[in-house]
Amino acid sequence: MTDKTDKTDLKLQVEIDDPYLQPFHQQIKERYDRAAQKKAEIVAHSGSLGDFARGYEEYGFNRKDGGIQFKEWAPNCSSLALTGDFNNWNRSSHVAQPDQYGVFTIFLPDVDGRPAIPHNTKIKLFLTTKTGESFDRLPTWISRAVLEPTKPFLEAIYWSPPQPYQWKNPRPPKVTNPKIYEVHIGMASEKPEIGSFDNFRTNVLPLVVETGYNVIQIMAIMEHSYYASFGYQVTNFFAVSSRFGTPEALMEMIDAAHGHGISVYLDVVHSHASKNVADGLNQFDGTDHQYFHGGPRGFHELWDSRLFNYGHWEVLRFLLSNLRWFADVYKFDGYRFDGVTSMLYRHHGLATGFSGHYHEYFGKDTDDEAIMYLTLANEMLHSTFPNFVTIAEDVSGMPTLCRPYSEGGIGFDYRLAMAIPDKWIKLLKETRDEDWNMGNIVFTLTNRRYREPNIAYVESHDQALVGDKTVAFWLMDKEMYTGMTILEPLSPVVDRGIALHKLIRLVTCALGGEGYLTFMGNEFGHPEWIDFPREGNNQSYNYARRQWNLGKDGLLRYSHLRNFEIAMLHLEDEYRWLQSEQAYVSTKHEDEKIIVFERAGLLFIFNFHPTRSYTDYRVGVQKPGKYVTVLDSDALEFGGHKRINHEVPHFTQPKPFATREHSIQVYIPNRVALVLAPVKENVVAPQQNGSSGKK
Repeated sequence: MTDKTDKTDLKLQVEIDDPYLQPFHQQIKERYDRAAQKKAEIVAHSGSLGDFARGYEEYGFNRKDGGIQFKEWAPNCSSLALTGDFNNWNRSSHVAQPDQYGVFTIFLPDVDGRPAIPHNTKIKLFLTTKTGESFDRLPTWISRAVLEPTKPFLEAIYWSPPQPYQWKNPRPPKVTNPKIYEVHIGMASEKPEIGSFDNFRTNVLPLVVETGYNVIQIMAIMEHSYYASFGYQVTNFFAVSSRFGTPEALMEMIDAAHGHGISVYLDVVHSHASKNVADGLNQFDGTDHQYFHGGPRGFHELWDSRLFNYGHWEVLRFLLSNLRWFADVYKFDGYRFDGVTSMLYRHHGLATGFSGHYHEYFGKDTDDEAIMYLTLANEMLHSTFPNFVTIAEDVSGMPTLCRPYSEGGIGFDYRLAMAIPDKWIKLLKETRDEDWNMGNIVFTLTNRRYREPNIAYVESHDQALVGDKTVAFWLMDKEMYTGMTILEPLSPVVDRGIALHKLIRLVTCALGGEGYLTFMGNEFGHPEWIDFPREGNNQSYNYARRQWNLGKDGLLRYSHLRNFEIAMLHLEDEYRWLQSEQAYVSTKHEDEKIIVFERAGLLFIFNFHPTRSYTDYRVGVQKPGKYVTVLDSDALEFGGHKRINHEVPHFTQPKPFATREHSIQVYIPNRVALVLAPVKENVVAPQQNGSSGKK
C-alpha cells in the first residue's frame, strides 16, 4: 500500500482504465488516502497490518509463561472477573485489572503443573459498569461455545487441548480457475439430523473430488445460536460452530481437503452481528456503541442485527484479527465476504435500485469507514497470505471493488455475479421458452466491469431456500417425484427440464465469469427446498439435509445431471476457460435461439430452441483446422437422445462468417449444447461442404 497522499493530481490506474471514473477522482483519491493513513497509523503502532491482526495472541485466553493470560476490552466497565467451573463460579476470586483504555488483564499461574482452568470447562465473565450495573457475558474472543438442550443461549468453553492438531498436508497452490462447491456442514448429512465435520470429510468430500470442484466454500462456521439463520447471525466470531464438531475436527476436514488439492474458503460475516446480549457482542460492556454504531445507525432494520463501527481502533483490531485467526489457525485459503453491499452504503442497499450510473457509487450514501475496513482487510490478507483469495458478495456493481489497492481499488479478487441467477429464475418464472432473448442472456452473462473478475453461478443457497425454488424445481416441479426413474418413459416435462438444466449450467460456467459456483446438491438437480427446523414444520430436519443417493443412483435421471456436471468441470480443468480471456460471442440469433462463442480455444454452440434442430448449421470460428466433439449435452449418459455422431470430425472452411475468418457446419439439435475443440494437426477440409455430424 504505497502512500501517494501528497500527489493529489495523480490519476490512479482505475481512472486510466475507466475514463467514466475520472469525474469522481476526488472521491476515489480520498478513499485511497483514508486507507493509507489508517494503515500508516497501524504500522506505527504494531509494525504491520499482519502483526496488528494477531490480536488473538494477546486478547482472550492465551498460554503464557507457565500460566493463562486473559485480556478483554470493556471500556464502560469498572470491574471484570472470571467465573466458571474452575473456581466453582466464584465471582470475586479472579478479578482482572484495567488499563487506561478499558482493557482488563488477569494472569492465572499453573497449579501443580496444570492449567488453572481445565480444558473443555465452562467459563464466563462477570462485569460491573461504571454506573454500578452488573451482568454475565461470554468472552468476546472465546474459541468455543456450545448449546445445551435446556438453555436458550450459548455457553463459553475454555478450549486448550493438551495435544494440538498436527497438520499433514500443505496448502494447495492458489486456484486460478475456481470451481466452488458451496456447502453447509449441518445440511450435508443424508439423515434428518445435523451433519458433522467428520461426516463431511468421510462421505461428502470424496463426491466433491470426483465431481471436479477445486474449492469448497463453507457456510455457517462462525458460531451462531440460531441454527436457521444459515450462520448469518454470528454471536461468537472466533468460535467454530460446535453443532458440527470440535475445532480439531474442522482442522482435520480442511487438512483432508488440502490432501486432495482442494482449497477451502470460509463464508465470513463481518457485515453485521447478532443482536443477542447474553451470548453475543451486543451490549457487551453495557452500552450499545462498544463494537457497533450507537443509535439507529447501529441497527439493520431488515436483518434485525447490529452494525459494526468500522472506524474504531479496537473494532478494526477485532475484525482484522478474526480474519487472520481463521486463515492462520484453521488454514482457510480464501474468504467470501457476505453482505458487502450492506457495508458499502449507509442505506445498506435497502429500497435502493442500482442503475449502474456512477454517481450512485460515490458521495454521501457510501460508508467511507466500511470501505476503508474492506480495503485494509484485503491488504492484510494478501500481504500476509500471498495466495489468499477474497470474494465480495455485492449486488450493486461498485466500481473498483475487485481492483488492487495499488491501482485505486478496494482489493477483492472476485465479485459474485448476482445478476445471473436472478436472470435465470426470472426467465423460468415469467417467460415462455420460445420467447427467451438470446442477446439479453448473453448481455447478463458478460456484463462485468473491466479487469474485475466474476464468480458466475446459476444458483447458490439463496435460490434453494423455502419460499423459492431451485432451477431444477422450476423446470420439473412435481414430476421430480414421479418422473426421474429410467424404468418409466421420459415425460416431456422431465425431458425439457434435464435438457435446459444442462444448457443453463454450461453457458453460465463457460460465459459468465472467471469462476463458477454451485450450492451442494444442485449440480444433480436436488429436489425440494431448504427448510431448517422450526415451529412451522414441527422442528423437522427432513428438508435440511442432502439426498446424495439420488445423484449416485444409475436408475435415476438425477445421475445424468451429475454425469454432465462431472464432464463439464473436467473439461474446464483441461482447457482452463475460467482463467482465459472473456469469450468472443459471434452469434446471438433470436429467431433460431442460437448462441455461439469461443473461449480458451474451444467452440461453444447452444441451441435453446424448444423444437427446431438444424442440419449443416454454419457457425463462425477464428482458428482453422479440424475440430472434434469434446462435450455433447445430448449424450445418453447425460440423459440425452444421442442425436450427434461423435466419430465424425468437423473441418473448417475458408469462408468468413459472423465476423470470424473461418466457419464450420454442424448438426445442432434442439435444446442441445455442443463443445468442439481443435486438434493439433491443422487439416484443411477435403470437401467444401464440411461435416455436420448428424447421426
